[in-house]
Amino acid sequence: MIETKMIETIIDISNLNDDVIGQLKYAAYFIDESIDDVCAEDGKLIIKHSSTKGELDIIQKVDKLIARFTNGEFGFKENIIFENRVDQTYKENIISELIEKKIIKELDLGLYTFREPFTTMLNFFDHYFTKRIGKAFDAKEEYYPVIISGKTLDKTNHFTSFPEHLNFVTHLREDLDIIEKFAEDIRIAGGWKVEEVTGICEKMVTPNYTINPATCYHCYEGMQGEQIDSDGVVVTAVSKVHRHESKNHRDFGRLLDFTMREIIFVGNPEFVKSNRFKSIDILKEIIKEWEIDCTIENANDPFFTNDFQVKASFQRNQEMKFEMRMSVPYLGKTLAVASSNFHSNTFGKAFDIKAGKRSALTGCLAFGLERWVFAFFAQYGLEESNWPKKLVADLNEWREKYV
Repeated sequence: MIETKMIETIIDISNLNDDVIGQLKYAAYFIDESIDDVCAEDGKLIIKHSSTKGELDIIQKVDKLIARFTNGEFGFKENIIFENRVDQTYKENIISELIEKKIIKELDLGLYTFREPFTTMLNFFDHYFTKRIGKAFDAKEEYYPVIISGKTLDKTNHFTSFPEHLNFVTHLREDLDIIEKFAEDIRIAGGWKVEEVTGICEKMVTPNYTINPATCYHCYEGMQGEQIDSDGVVVTAVSKVHRHESKNHRDFGRLLDFTMREIIFVGNPEFVKSNRFKSIDILKEIIKEWEIDCTIENANDPFFTNDFQVKASFQRNQEMKFEMRMSVPYLGKTLAVASSNFHSNTFGKAFDIKAGKRSALTGCLAFGLERWVFAFFAQYGLEESNWPKKLVADLNEWREKYV
């Protein structure tokens, strides 16, 4: 086997601010599939790769990303609308501890199995958010598929806004010769070996489905063509969602497959806007009661398009996205664990949902449940005796009723 030669391409980024550098480091993994590592040190972006296209191609594409993230007046200025600070005494490497104790096990990049007490806390957080926030709005529970059709996803503009995240679902063509030949090739190869599977695309049907990247999309699909008789409706659902993030899955809490609980508002402008902010107020109460060290910040989605500046600036200026970010003490960084989103009438128009005579507005409060558990353990460790008293009391009440 010929050993692949690894190359280091170094690019000056000393004129960029930290937020732009963070965006650049994330997006750089999507430049070329041969990229193995991206880091920023002393004003330099260091990219380790084995690209056959040469360094110039890497540099040109980095320059393209820099232009995308820096053109225009918009910047990544932090705008904190709420913060709750708590003394952080636990600063151990929680990932190492969870792996050592076999509470989590990495199956592949970004894919894990979870065991107790991780699973207990995930189920508890999910139930508590549903009870405390969802019931405040009489939210109705819905249950969704894990896959979504391309036609539905197209209406959300996901293909053009976040194409890099998509995981497509396909299958072998309905052709007996192809199916038998595929099985025989796998048998001869001694099992599934990606490097030895040839012509796989020709054997597969053009995908009509992807794995769903956001829980709320199915909600809007389910309401397609409907008329909302009241001021609005509130729905809650939990589902597995998937986002491909290349080697960024190495980062703390960045999973390929994760669980998203959402509380979704659909209705007239006053209904959606007022209830969105009411849900944030309840979240703030929970944060204070549970002594969570975090901020809630004005934010934007990581649009992977050349009009990034326009979309991100509009989103921030209109306060359409807020992120709750919990501190991760041992890393000295924060992790987004929840977001509050206002979509205006984008999805109401796309799915022909009416509130009165006009297209309905939509918004949602979304929780990344695995991230909540990771970040909570990172702040307080695994010993319940060290956890905030109110959280433990709520946890024990849940155990008595449901476990």
